[in-house]
Amino acid sequence: GAVLGLQAAILGAVFLLFRTAGDPERFAFHFLNFQVLEGYGGAFVNGAKNTIFLAFIGETGGVVLGLVLAILVLFKRRVVRAPARTYINFFRGTPLIWQLSVFYFGLALGFRLPLSTFQTAMLVFALNTGAYAAEVFRAGIQSIERGQMEAARSLGMTYLQSMRFAIVPQAVRRVIPPLMNEFVILIKDTSLIIVLGLAESEFDLFTLARTGYAETFNATFFVAAAAGYLVVTLPLIRLVNA
Repeated sequence: GAVLGLQAAILGAVFLLFRTAGDPERFAFHFLNFQVLEGYGGAFVNGAKNTIFLAFIGETGGVVLGLVLAILVLFKRRVVRAPARTYINFFRGTPLIWQLSVFYFGLALGFRLPLSTFQTAMLVFALNTGAYAAEVFRAGIQSIERGQMEAARSLGMTYLQSMRFAIVPQAVRRVIPPLMNEFVILIKDTSLIIVLGLAESEFDLFTLARTGYAETFNATFFVAAAAGYLVVTLPLIRLVNA
């Protein structure tokens, strides 16, 4: 009862402040004017598809790359660990928006690589996710009891065989929740693709909202984009919790 009363008091205070100090009609016109969205339904559906596609490709490539990096990082020889650790530190230590800009403007355009904007974004998302997935896999592998590795090696398996048949299958079950959480984060991070020039058919949700706002000067497009992200991410968040 005390908690409910406190919540009601806070909501009441916010509502009164909004009514007295703000302009509800102006707010509704600029943020809840859903009439301006007429004719953009198909574009928002296409934007949602592009957002999910970018995140899915980035997560899939990142998981495969992350598993390889995690195995390399756990090698005893420093000459094997060092390149993998350098890669992980670089992609975890630099902003994703910087990576998108440098890979596209510096590599794709500077070296004239046959990569479109969309393809460059997918590549960068996979490389970036791989660095974070590597740390997730490393923690999952190290959480497996040491006796599992010793038992596998005692059967005559090599290090890679032990990882493949004994350690990694057990670790995968433990890292599914954090990897799903990374997927949810990546879905939101796809909005950073706005720094690159996209064709209209390649617009993600946020780029579409920004374009709609530029055409109408109405922020309802951002509200619609937020709703689109929630429709995609909330079921995934519930799956992670489960």
